[in-house]
Amino acid sequence: MLHDKYLDEYLKASLGDRYTNNSNNYTENGSETQKNEKTQSIDLYTVLKKNKVVCQWVCAFGCIMFFGFNESFDGEDGLESFTSDLTEVVEATKAQDYNEDGNPTRVILVSPIAFENTGNSNLPNGEAENQRLQIYTEAIQAVAAATDVAFLDLFNPSREMFESNQEQLTLNGAHLNDSGYRTLAPIMYQQLMGAPATVGDIDASLKEVVDDKNFHWWHRYRAVNGFSIYGDRGNAGQDGSRTYNNRDVMERERAILDQMAANRDQRIWAMAGGATFETPVDDSNTLPFINPTTNVGGANDRQREQGKLGTLEYLTSEQQLELFELAEGYEINLFASEEQFPELANPVNINFDNEGRLWVSTMQSYPHWKPKTELNDKVLIFEDNDNDGRADECIVFADGLHQPTGFEIGNGGAYIAQQPDVLFMQDIDGDDHADTSIRQLVGFDSADSHHGIAGFIWGPGGNLYFQEGTFKFSQVESPYGLSRLAEAGIWQYNPRTDQFGVHVSLTFSNPWGHVFDRWGQNFIGDASGGLCYWATPISGHIPYPLKHPGGSHDGRIQDLVGKEKGYRFQTLYQKRTRPLAGCEIVSSRHFPDEVQGNWLVTNCITHRAVLNHRIEEKESGFWGTETDPIVSCEDGNFRPVDVEFAPDGSLYIVDWHNALIGHLQHNLRDPSRDQSHGRIWRVTYKDRPLLTPPRIEGAPIADLLELLKEYEDRTRYRAKRELAERDINEVLPELETWLGALDENDPEYEHRLLEGLWMYQTFNSPEPQLLERLLRAEDHRARAAATRVLSFWLNDIENSIELVRERVNDDHPRVRVEAVRALSFMEGDDAIEAALDVLEHEMDYYLQYTLDETMRALEN
Repeated sequence: MLHDKYLDEYLKASLGDRYTNNSNNYTENGSETQKNEKTQSIDLYTVLKKNKVVCQWVCAFGCIMFFGFNESFDGEDGLESFTSDLTEVVEATKAQDYNEDGNPTRVILVSPIAFENTGNSNLPNGEAENQRLQIYTEAIQAVAAATDVAFLDLFNPSREMFESNQEQLTLNGAHLNDSGYRTLAPIMYQQLMGAPATVGDIDASLKEVVDDKNFHWWHRYRAVNGFSIYGDRGNAGQDGSRTYNNRDVMERERAILDQMAANRDQRIWAMAGGATFETPVDDSNTLPFINPTTNVGGANDRQREQGKLGTLEYLTSEQQLELFELAEGYEINLFASEEQFPELANPVNINFDNEGRLWVSTMQSYPHWKPKTELNDKVLIFEDNDNDGRADECIVFADGLHQPTGFEIGNGGAYIAQQPDVLFMQDIDGDDHADTSIRQLVGFDSADSHHGIAGFIWGPGGNLYFQEGTFKFSQVESPYGLSRLAEAGIWQYNPRTDQFGVHVSLTFSNPWGHVFDRWGQNFIGDASGGLCYWATPISGHIPYPLKHPGGSHDGRIQDLVGKEKGYRFQTLYQKRTRPLAGCEIVSSRHFPDEVQGNWLVTNCITHRAVLNHRIEEKESGFWGTETDPIVSCEDGNFRPVDVEFAPDGSLYIVDWHNALIGHLQHNLRDPSRDQSHGRIWRVTYKDRPLLTPPRIEGAPIADLLELLKEYEDRTRYRAKRELAERDINEVLPELETWLGALDENDPEYEHRLLEGLWMYQTFNSPEPQLLERLLRAEDHRARAAATRVLSFWLNDIENSIELVRERVNDDHPRVRVEAVRALSFMEGDDAIEAALDVLEHEMDYYLQYTLDETMRALEN
């Protein structure tokens, strides 16, 4: 039986001041819209009183719990612990009196859904998964019976649903797609309500209001920048005469969002009762915003003294152009700015597509979307139709986004960061505007917007890598289980197989830059501290929650890093300044010979420059030496945050262009933050011709394979990105032919073979003979790269342990590092013994570090 008290409390929470008690008395506040809503709310009360089932659903259900999928990967060995833990959770929840009426909280336990056999050979077929899921479903049902709570079985109905429906209902076997949700919803409804669901056309206007309420409620309960609201940085942003800190300002905005959500909830129920509305929801009843004063300016401005502050008097791009300083022989021109294209506000990340067009993500809402304003961050496409190095047209690929800190193009669409998700958006009809959006990956932390998912890059073997900063605790599901990462690191995702996991778990500050070189060695830039690293030693497996030691934030989690306080992992070069954001390796015949292979990083505060470092091989790793910057600027608002080489060999630079830089130094709502400027600059070399961009988009497979011989890293990168989208049954036969036709006397022969091996890896098609050929190549760089590929194929190659042990005893220390790293992904005494073989050879810093970390992994 529904208690009137529950209904009264629900209406009070929904209607706020306009609801007084259950005798239908409401305060009058004059607005015709509000009068209408008041009347409809009275009608709603009557409707709810008559509909006991709906009211029980809304008001009486205390807690619906979904468990079992992630836990099922522990198999039968984990059942006893799972049953015990779940029983404890249920009993503890029942003991709560959330309604304050003396009655126990109602609980419903819901089983996981079944695993769908999609027919895709790159994904699990569900047989083993469903065996595990079934026993965990039975365990959940047993706990429900033992604790006297309700049980909802979705496993068996969803299994039948998958078997009887010819349409694929999941993204990857484990997670439902839109069709799957539509098909499962009536099944779940019937079990919950005890009556069949009436499935009809959705009322578009009602759904619009429901979506609007969900939007506001999401931004209240899953607020981006939570660490600056209820975390340690909530006290930041208060300076001098300013009264309010971040917590003051943001908690007020969360209260406003509560009120806005309640306003929309009231309208939803009124419309469900038959009411219609011609006007938008009235939010005049919300609290006022707190508007802090700026900490910019004045004689004692600390940011100016530290060289961090620009000027609130913004220069035109023409005026700014006069303030650039370039290394000898270089010149710079404006590609695009907010002056021609207002959409280019707060640009943060760039990428060139396979047609040679520049894509840019923008974050006008940074650092935190403000309620009652439009949320409309974008991904833009710029076209240079006359090839003069200046944009002629701006196309909006995606809008309505929320702080897309990073993105990458591929697989017929774009992967776009939107905390706590990675979206996959596609243009289906060919108009260059995204038509579909899928939450491809979910579960990333949203504690800090400028520590958000960034640095997207395809690895040479087809994996997508991206990074997130400290203060974050993420857990992401895949068909293979749950992956966790805490306090910063780099993720690794294979879109073909849906395998997902951690690539690097180091206590970074905020990694933003990530680049692979010609031989598959990757290098990482950590923004806040301005530190750069060679990635191989820190990219071995380390079980969660342990982390590799030596990052700039070790001290905060000292017990998890396994080294003494103050230990620091060796950097790629001696840091002179901070911070950095985007990174790039010089690989362009348009640039002079002496800078080829150099490591470029963007410094966006202290020097406002693209810094330049010569990189050399040293022992098992690399060492860098700083040389003259490529470009710097005396305009304090020049904020270079990303760089990439274009198809014609020129270098493009993203200029965030803001007087204020930094998330912590100013209040999130400092009125001096700029949300309208943004520029893209283009650097060329005077005495060398630009490259002729090859055709990549739509090119024949044979032509794309020939592009794998090109000198430029980015040309090969984009050719592989294009090949990855083609049919495997067309690519692999031509790849075999291409490999067979290579000239064995070519000095680049082994590198050509390596490009072929990476293509096999991209298509999830292990090729043991080619792998073993490269594991024994003459060039140590090829052997090291092949060993890295072997680390991905350990379960696919029969003699993998023997092959790794052979490389542990290689003549070159780089190969030995890769082999010891590979062993961290194995188990057992054989792996331990193989790793210790490296001690028979001369050791260096990186070898010892990698061995220590591999032993930690194997012993845990």
